Amino acid sequence: MPPRVSICLPCRNAAGTLPAALDSLLGQTFPDFEIIAVDDGSGDDSWRVLETYARRDSRIHLIQQPHLGVALAWNTAVEASQGRYIARMDADDLCLPRRLELQVALLDSDPTLGLVSGLVRFGGDRSARAGYAAHVDWLNTLTTPEAISASRFVDSPIANPSVMFRRELVDRLGGALPNTGHANGTAPFPEDYEQWLRWLEHGVRMGKVAEEVLVWNDPPTRLSRTAAEYSVEAFARVKAQYLWRWLIQNNPQHPRVWVWGAGRVSRQKIAPLMDLGLIIEAFIDIDAKKIGQSVHGVPVLPREAIPPYSPSAPFILANVSSRGAREEITAWLVGLGYQLGVGAVAVG
Repeated sequence: MPPRVSICLPCRNAAGTLPAALDSLLGQTFPDFEIIAVDDGSGDDSWRVLETYARRDSRIHLIQQPHLGVALAWNTAVEASQGRYIARMDADDLCLPRRLELQVALLDSDPTLGLVSGLVRFGGDRSARAGYAAHVDWLNTLTTPEAISASRFVDSPIANPSVMFRRELVDRLGGALPNTGHANGTAPFPEDYEQWLRWLEHGVRMGKVAEEVLVWNDPPTRLSRTAAEYSVEAFARVKAQYLWRWLIQNNPQHPRVWVWGAGRVSRQKIAPLMDLGLIIEAFIDIDAKKIGQSVHGVPVLPREAIPPYSPSAPFILANVSSRGAREEITAWLVGLGYQLGVGAVAVG
C-alpha cells in the first residue's frame, strides 16, 4: 500500500547537514511516509550519507542524477513519489517532530485547502541576519488562506521547505518550472515562488498549522543568498507577471493606479510592472519634503488625498516595505473602506 506522505528531498553537496535533516524526518510522530531523496550531482559525500541512511530505513528511496538544478531535482522526486500528500524538505533544514502529523491532520480536516505550511523557527543568528529573521517573523503572521493570498505579491508567503500539498495539484497545475535562464538567455527566476504564485492564480487555497513545524536554517550557502534566481530583481520580474494578470481581473481602473511609496527603491521594485504598461497617476507619501513635488511628471500627494473606497476610486498599490510601514498603510486604507485585495494590494 502506498504511504500517506511522500517527502521529497532534493540535495546537492549537503553532506554536512543531511544527517541532521534525515534524523529529523525519521523522528516524526507520523510514521506513514516515504522519503524520495534526489542527489543533484553532488561533488561531496552526500550520496554516501544517503546510502548509509537508506540501508538503515527502507522508507528512504534514492535517485542520483547529474547536476540539473534544484527545480528538476524536485520534480524528479515528485514524479517518483507515491503518497497522497507530498511534502517538501531541504537538506539544510530540520523538521520538528510533529510536522507531518499536524499537516496531515489539517489537510484531512479541511478539504478546501490544497496546500499547508506552518510556523517556522528561524535557525540563524538574529543579530547577523536581521533581515532574514524579520522575513521569518513576517511569514509567521500569515496564517489564514486570506492573509496568504493577499500577501503573495509582497514576497513568497510560505517557507518552501515547510509545505505539504495534495498530489492532484501537481498533476493538474505542474511542478517547478526549470530555471534555464543562464542557458537560453532568459532572465533567471525563483522557481519555488513562481510555483506558488501559479497555484494561487489558479485558486489553490493555502493554510498554515498554527504551530512551528520547521527550523529554517540560514547557512551562507543557501541558494536564496547565492543564486541569481533569488536576487531582488528576479523576484520583482516574476512577481510583476502574476501581479499584472491579477490587476487585470481586480483593478476596475486598470492599468491606472496610485502608488503609495515615492522613493527610489519603491520605484525600482515596480519598474517591471511599468514595462508591462502600468500607468501611475499619483504617488502617495508621508515625507513632507516629497509631497507637492513630482517624480517623472507624476505628482506626489499626501495620504489625505486618497478618497474613501468606491469602485471608481483610485486603485492603490501599497509599495512600502520598511518595518511597520506596511501595517500603518493597511490601517489607513482600511479606515477609508479599502481592504487588501479590494481596491488595494500590497507589493514588495
